[in-house]
Amino acid sequence: MNHRIIRAAERGLKDIGWLQSNFSLSFSNYYNPERTGFGLLRVFNDDFVKPGNGFGLHAHANMEIISVMLAGRMNHIDSMGYREEVATDSVQIMSAGSGLRHEEHNIGDDEVNFLQIWIEPKLQNVTPRYQKRSFPAEKRKNQLTTIVSNEEGTAHVWINQNAKLSLGYFDQGQTVDYALKPLNKCVFVFLMEGEVTVNGQLLNKRDSIGLWDTDLVQIACSQESKFIVIEAPINH
Repeated sequence: MNHRIIRAAERGLKDIGWLQSNFSLSFSNYYNPERTGFGLLRVFNDDFVKPGNGFGLHAHANMEIISVMLAGRMNHIDSMGYREEVATDSVQIMSAGSGLRHEEHNIGDDEVNFLQIWIEPKLQNVTPRYQKRSFPAEKRKNQLTTIVSNEEGTAHVWINQNAKLSLGYFDQGQTVDYALKPLNKCVFVFLMEGEVTVNGQLLNKRDSIGLWDTDLVQIACSQESKFIVIEAPINH
């Protein structure tokens, strides 16, 4: 097994008042030549948005863009005609494909916190697509819940890539054994809350670890913990 740990304090930071972005991988004004991506995972941002603020209309193409809402409420408006509210425990995906535009703003009274995740697509220039699902925390306690999968279905959102994203919410003392798909070669784990040991490596709040050259990832929770697991290929 090989691994790379990114501590919370080692992340890139962009703070412009209404937006605080914490970058585990190179993005925007943060560039680290050792963190230009992890496999086909290209962007992993831990974003905080003040009430009444957000991202104006902007374009994307040929990227799978996933938002995992940890706290608060945002709107979603796009050039495909979708007008949605994305609240705590919701997950949305845009297969940007041949191109789309969208905007999103904090429409609540409290600060929004969401994970912004970009994964390279399997197929280029596909017709753009949008999906949203809700995963209430009380319904996924002490289980690893698939939120994004390359297998279409009604229980999660679908991604144009051989990738899988799962949310974990476990009590102290619980252990999760995660087996990789044969086609995938790397796993990225980000800890939102608590304390866990991942294949023997200790993670604290907002730490992450990338693992490769392993078939099994074991996550042991020494506190009540919330985390996300991203499984993706090394390359196409």
